Amino acid sequence: MAGSQPPSSSASPSPHPPSDSATTSTSYINMTEVDSRPDTSLIGTQCEYEYCRQLDFLPFLCQSCRHTYCLDHRTESSHHCSHAGAWAERRRQAQLAKPSAGAGRTMRSFVAEKPCAAAAGTPAACKTVVGTSLVTGVHCSNCNRDYCLKHRLREDHNCDKLEPIGARATAAAAAGAATAARARSALDKLKAWGAAKKEQANKAIPRPAAQQSAAARMAAMAALKKEAKGDAKIAPEKRLYLHVEAEAKSTQAKLPKGKFFYPKDWVVGRILDAAARHLQIANINNQSSKEEDKLRIFHVEGGRLLEFNEQASSVLVNGNTIVLLRGVGPPPDLINL
Repeated sequence: MAGSQPPSSSASPSPHPPSDSATTSTSYINMTEVDSRPDTSLIGTQCEYEYCRQLDFLPFLCQSCRHTYCLDHRTESSHHCSHAGAWAERRRQAQLAKPSAGAGRTMRSFVAEKPCAAAAGTPAACKTVVGTSLVTGVHCSNCNRDYCLKHRLREDHNCDKLEPIGARATAAAAAGAATAARARSALDKLKAWGAAKKEQANKAIPRPAAQQSAAARMAAMAALKKEAKGDAKIAPEKRLYLHVEAEAKSTQAKLPKGKFFYPKDWVVGRILDAAARHLQIANINNQSSKEEDKLRIFHVEGGRLLEFNEQASSVLVNGNTIVLLRGVGPPPDLINL
């Protein structure tokens, strides 16, 4: 009858064996993939779309209704598939059945509806409500609190400054106390070492103007400039002459000490890299994030560890002594603390 819609293909199941829908990217596959009989490509198969019936030697199997079609009617829409979407649903279910990346781990499956814990109890508290269908919430296993997406990362909710709640509190407190004790012990040892080193340096390095004649200071500086090694391309007026040593207990240097010069416009970090090369000390500051692996510079005259980003010319002068140390922690004031 004119104007009527073309009838869909029969809904009766096809004898073709089902294929693995999860491994295919289209709703149809070539018949040769599921039917290995040699006569399939020899005699061909008629397209099962009622208004076509074309003999096709390379037919396609619809993975939704399991019928075969020619090239022109292989898609679900072109043959008005009676089970349209069945292939896509099977594919989705197969993907959902695969184990996730967190399979086997203990995970929270439910977050109760509550305000985001970021800055809770303060005027700056986050107003976002988590645990809803739109904002499921992210649980921080470090502090045992739930946060919105904006504050899900530890640095976004100041996790390090929060006391863990629940079962983790006792263990976290014990770990924090042990870390603090180790830090105090290391600091005490370093303070004692620094004081002894400063006293030793006061005897060995050129004395201040009030305690040493100008002639002696000039002679010592001339000797340092004569013996110091460095890049000859550096202009003499731009050189910073230093005594460089390696502390034997924390570093393994092939050369225990030396006299070198560096550009005055360098930062302390660059001088550290160059000094480590000169004394042949392993420098893994850029490879390890652990403080016990890091090299740092101790300024004997200043009695403190220098920051990596400090300008060398602002903290060091010609004739100063610097010592390379490993695993001494961030730079506190070691002598006057």
